[in-house]
Amino acid sequence: MSQDLICIVCPRGCHLHVDDALNVTGNFCPRGVTYGKQEVTNPTRFIASTMAVKNSNYRRVPVSVSRAIEKKMIFEVMAAIKQVSVTPPIHIGDVLIANVAGTGADIVATKNILD
Repeated sequence: MSQDLICIVCPRGCHLHVDDALNVTGNFCPRGVTYGKQEVTNPTRFIASTMAVKNSNYRRVPVSVSRAIEKKMIFEVMAAIKQVSVTPPIHIGDVLIANVAGTGADIVATKNILD
């Protein structure tokens, strides 16, 4: 189960090694330890995508998840985003899908579409 990873928390890009006992080596700062353990036990990701817009000059609105979701849920979340169309007005921060795919995260607009 030991894994070699590159830490993505900061621009330094430390080469981490996480052993079977979840001991992390190769990190320059404590954030690397946290990242290494989480990436091995329960990896999470943020998603940015677009959602269809109806009755507007704009065809799509950029969206993002409100918090990181489990990596294994990415395809379910993307499928849910694909199924929904929204109608203006849309404001930055509007919740377009609440609790998407049962993850506890919301899909929120990241651009105003007011027409």
